[in-house]
Amino acid sequence: MIQRELKDPGIGFVTVTGVEVSPDLKRAKIFYSVLGEEDSKKQSASALKRACGFIQHEIGKRLRLKHIPEISFQFDSSVEYGAHIEELIQKIHQSEKTQMSGMDANTSSEDESNLNEKGENEG
Repeated sequence: MIQRELKDPGIGFVTVTGVEVSPDLKRAKIFYSVLGEEDSKKQSASALKRACGFIQHEIGKRLRLKHIPEISFQFDSSVEYGAHIEELIQKIHQSEKTQMSGMDANTSSEDESNLNEKGENEG
């Protein structure tokens, strides 16, 4: 509904990551993430806030509930946090590869030196 039916240009690339509904179905928190810079996140947050009434109306038409839940949007930073952790893990792996290739080069040089010394000692 957010991507297809909302015509607000302020809504960026929004992904709904979860929904929590109160036991009495009177309130619903919609968790979302936004791909992009801080400015696009702020624009999307404002646009979603403006769209709450429309979304509640559409939910009421589609679900036929006695009470339409009051919705609110909550930014979900877990996606960003996960991406940050992934980036750190990639850096660690890259660092380990660099260290290992450096060790391999040192080991090869040492092996060649040892072979040369053996050859000189035998000759």
